Amino acid sequence: MKCLFVREYQLANRVGGGALIGVLFFLAVVTIFPFGVGPDMILLSRIGAAILWIGALLATLLGLDRLFQADREDGSLELLVMSGRSLELVVLIKCAAHWAATGLPLVLATPVLSLFVGLDFQSIVLVTLTLLVGAPALTLVGAVGAGVTVSMRRGGVLLSILVIPLAIPILIFGVSAATAGAIDSNNFLVPFLFLCALTLFGLVVGPLAAAAALRVSGD
Repeated sequence: MKCLFVREYQLANRVGGGALIGVLFFLAVVTIFPFGVGPDMILLSRIGAAILWIGALLATLLGLDRLFQADREDGSLELLVMSGRSLELVVLIKCAAHWAATGLPLVLATPVLSLFVGLDFQSIVLVTLTLLVGAPALTLVGAVGAGVTVSMRRGGVLLSILVIPLAIPILIFGVSAATAGAIDSNNFLVPFLFLCALTLFGLVVGPLAAAAALRVSGD
């Protein structure tokens, strides 16, 4: 399984553009908002957590359409389905490798990009923590969409249409935790725990649903 993780990590960096493309797209999204909103730093700091979460969501979607596509094109996906291995575990490892290659760099870039929207130190810490906990859930939800669209040509648009509505609860609790915690630290825990619960739920349901979708696409 370690070899599979290393292979998937290298594959995610190669076919999905890896960390650099994701971080550059994240940067582009975050820097566009100040031009649209204007130089009002007070307003930017109020919506800064939402800007960063939206940027992270869109950046996560970039390489998700290739999560299983390369395996389907070279025939290894069919071998994985027929190998007798737990397909759910394979999907989970692929998601972990994809997040390590694309999601973790977004989290590491968040403190720097937070300066573009005028966040103070406490807000930077909170939004980075919420992304660290919630970003894996975005990948797990995206894996379900990737499994559904794996057999479709140009499935990236359909994948976004499927994933974005499912990611809204994650977005809501992630932004709520970061924003409420910046105002009053006592208000941080409840939405943060809901965010943790969503990630744990995705950790269980995501691989199951994605594996089921892959089995259907292989029939």
